[in-house]
Amino acid sequence: MNFPEDKIQNSPNKWVADHIKTYLKTNGEEGHKWKSGIYTLLITTIGRKTGKLYRTGLIYGMDQDRYIIVASRGGYPSHPNWYLNLKKNPEVFVQVGAEKFHALAKDAEGEERQRLWKIMVEILPQYEDYQRRTIRKIPVVILERIKE
Repeated sequence: MNFPEDKIQNSPNKWVADHIKTYLKTNGEEGHKWKSGIYTLLITTIGRKTGKLYRTGLIYGMDQDRYIIVASRGGYPSHPNWYLNLKKNPEVFVQVGAEKFHALAKDAEGEERQRLWKIMVEILPQYEDYQRRTIRKIPVVILERIKE
């Protein structure tokens, strides 16, 4: 499945869209490393209702060769749209720095989720605050590269 660049809509959130533009313009040289020691990736999902392509930037962690992201939405009561999209279609397109690849997204469950949650909280301690703000269990998502 191809994700044509001219068909992708960036996040409507201005600061996220600006981050994405910089990331793309510099092929990840700017934007990959976001804040002191925090790294971001770009993820493109297929809209669950529209079928359109949507891209956002997210903080990530690593678990061996897998990328880990958190669907926190700052502790809001509902899941972020990108997460709802990948639940309907788990094939996503990812850019990490200059590297681009397709991946399959799946929720971490049970003990694995707890272990990966700790990794992500070490990267961004605010995730704990976000979890306290909401009654939903914030999803931890694993991105596994599709071998092409």
